[in-house]
Amino acid sequence: MKKFELARRALADLQEIWEFVSHDSFTAADRLLEEFYSAFQKIAEMPGIGHKRQDLTSRDVLFWTLHSYLIIYRNSKPLRVARIIHAKRDVKELLENR
Repeated sequence: MKKFELARRALADLQEIWEFVSHDSFTAADRLLEEFYSAFQKIAEMPGIGHKRQDLTSRDVLFWTLHSYLIIYRNSKPLRVARIIHAKRDVKELLENR
């Protein structure tokens, strides 16, 4: 059984992040993707490490931070990564308009 899966929107988020970072460096963009996948694996192994953010959403999701990004996921089997959003964006609005 898979330990985690990425929602379509999370995959699109990763693509957008890679494209943005790759304008400066393909190597840095690739390295950041590797860090995301390592974080997804870590979260899947210990899903309780995240925290709720009632200030951002009432949905049943948890948040984990990697650099300046919020990894938003559901504690399910397999763990489901819903979004990856830069913390400087309007996270609340992005989650409401989903």
